[in-house]
Amino acid sequence: MNSLDKYSEEEWNNYISKNSGQSIDELIVSDGINCDGDCDDCMCASHKHIKEDAANEAQRRKEIPVFSGVLKYFPNALKEVAKCSKAGNDQHHPDKPLHWDMDKSKDEYDALTRHLIDHTIDPIDTDGILHLTKVAWRALAGLERHLTNKH
Repeated sequence: MNSLDKYSEEEWNNYISKNSGQSIDELIVSDGINCDGDCDDCMCASHKHIKEDAANEAQRRKEIPVFSGVLKYFPNALKEVAKCSKAGNDQHHPDKPLHWDMDKSKDEYDALTRHLIDHTIDPIDTDGILHLTKVAWRALAGLERHLTNKH
């Protein structure tokens, strides 16, 4: 599978233009080779940097230890956060599949703080979920909003 198979033409052209200033068509023609872009073994100048970028991206992805650096550290805590997600979905959207309705509540930091305070009074909320679980959910939600700029 080559890079063009993984992305729509628009996505691929957008990637190329952000990373080299040229569209894929310009890159293919700029090397003086009449290439259709479907050449896994091609090492023309137009494709060499694409393969290098893909290799670098693969290496960057491997350097993020999602399983060994997060899931293995906190399996019980993450299962509780998943239960909290389901309970919230069942409360707010009982007729829909599990999803995060980001428009429903945007007060992560206030809610996080309220649950942290409530934890010191009684660790279990009225719905049976630990306040600390809700603190963790709200912290993850706040971080996700910050990282994706969806405040």
